[in-house]
Amino acid sequence: MHSQTYHDRGIIKWAPFDALIGYHSIIKELKYRLGKRNKPFLSDDQFEELNRNLMIAFTQNLEIEIEFFNEGYTKYTYGNIRKIDWINKVIILSNYERIPADYIIEIHLQ
Repeated sequence: MHSQTYHDRGIIKWAPFDALIGYHSIIKELKYRLGKRNKPFLSDDQFEELNRNLMIAFTQNLEIEIEFFNEGYTKYTYGNIRKIDWINKVIILSNYERIPADYIIEIHLQ
């Protein structure tokens, strides 16, 4: 009997699964869609606290962490408030990031 040693082909053995065009992008899109959630409902007390923290951070030029909701996901960003656009209801941070006020879930003072 002739003994053969096993040689692992590594990633090559999974190559047929990658042969389907667009397979990975479809799976990625499906995972993205399944992860989406509805925007949390904020109570009047939470809106009041948001407004209070916003004004404290703006008047004292404090760094803040903003938790906001965008396209089905909760996201976070940091910075100082550069400007509050009352007409368009947008908060502009020191890095020029624009966060619509109705997207904001919570403001954490640093």
